[in-house]
Amino acid sequence: MHLALLRGLTVGLGTILLLGGCDQPTDGGRPSAAAPPPTRPVRLSTVTNRPMERTVVATGSFLAREQSVLSAKVPGRLQRVTVDIGSVVKTGDLLAQVEPRDYELRVQEAEAALSQARAELGLPLTGDDDQVALEEVSAVRQVKAVLDEATRNRERVRQLSESGIASAAESDSVEATFAVAKSRYDAALDQARTRIAALGQRRVELEVARKQLSDTGVKAPFDGVVQQRVAGVGEYVAAGVPILRLVATDPLRLRLEVPERDAPLVQAGQRVLATTEGDPRVHEGRIARMSPAITESNRMLIVEADLPNSGALRPGLFARARIVVDPDEPGLSIPDNALVTFAGIEKIVTVKDGKALERTVTTGRRGPDWIEVLSGLTAGEEVILDPAGLRTGQPVSRLSADTPTPSPAGESAG
Repeated sequence: MHLALLRGLTVGLGTILLLGGCDQPTDGGRPSAAAPPPTRPVRLSTVTNRPMERTVVATGSFLAREQSVLSAKVPGRLQRVTVDIGSVVKTGDLLAQVEPRDYELRVQEAEAALSQARAELGLPLTGDDDQVALEEVSAVRQVKAVLDEATRNRERVRQLSESGIASAAESDSVEATFAVAKSRYDAALDQARTRIAALGQRRVELEVARKQLSDTGVKAPFDGVVQQRVAGVGEYVAAGVPILRLVATDPLRLRLEVPERDAPLVQAGQRVLATTEGDPRVHEGRIARMSPAITESNRMLIVEADLPNSGALRPGLFARARIVVDPDEPGLSIPDNALVTFAGIEKIVTVKDGKALERTVTTGRRGPDWIEVLSGLTAGEEVILDPAGLRTGQPVSRLSADTPTPSPAGESAG
């Protein structure tokens, strides 16, 4: 039994030595080394400081610059409505008309009353000049003549009485006549003043009637677009009942909510860059109005910007906006083709001792051809452009600036 075990161990040891001998090199008895990766020519770019826009992100909605519910100032039946939803109108355009006939008759009635008042004062029936002197009123002139005659008779009788010619009865008679004439003159003056006041009242009544006639037309108070038509032709509308809703859409108000932590940075006049859902265009405006206080319920500052509207914006649209609080804040930047993102991790590749070296970075703002680096690099360092396929430790060589960077197929940054 011991002899059989010894034979088995001898056979196993021989097999191991045979297999091991198969892996030995045939060139001089030395083991072969793994082939080094090939040297890759690359282009480099220097990390530099550059001015960047510092922005505050806010959300909000577009609102109409002006909006108004239009109604007639006088009651009546709607004779016509000249616009409908979506109609573009200009300031002063006639949008709706209440039947004017009743108000035309009121104007005629007021004109007749004014003519009568002018005639009572001795003025022409028509005209705009209502100025008249009291002494020129016909009734005043008539009693003034009687008063002048009574005054002369009184003076004559007084002279005769002083000479002993006129009796006491005659003196009493002329005094009474003078008193009556003077009283009638004063009454005529009062009546003339009343008629002048009545003339002014009739003039105002005519202006009111004309104004009511004008108010039968509903006109646009500003340039805008009809948002809603509430009433239709033939309806009787009371004064103040809505007929149309009008909105002004150019420019639009963009009302934004700025978080409390960013509120101290926001000021009137700053640029606002806004985008809407489904529209890649950026709409630019400026902060025009700011709330004086933080809203307690959500700790937000309400600001408004005015944005020109080329026709793509509508009131009610939700918007995301960036408020430029500092247009020239410096920051580290790299070209956009120096960054590689893999599994959500942002990396760049630098050169150390002639070999590629991956480094993880944190990025921030982005421009047309640059990316801000918040951490992981310092100014003056060099990064490899188009580093796809490079591996840490792979030898690299510098290319001249005008030589295109080779991009090996089938490789990926790891």
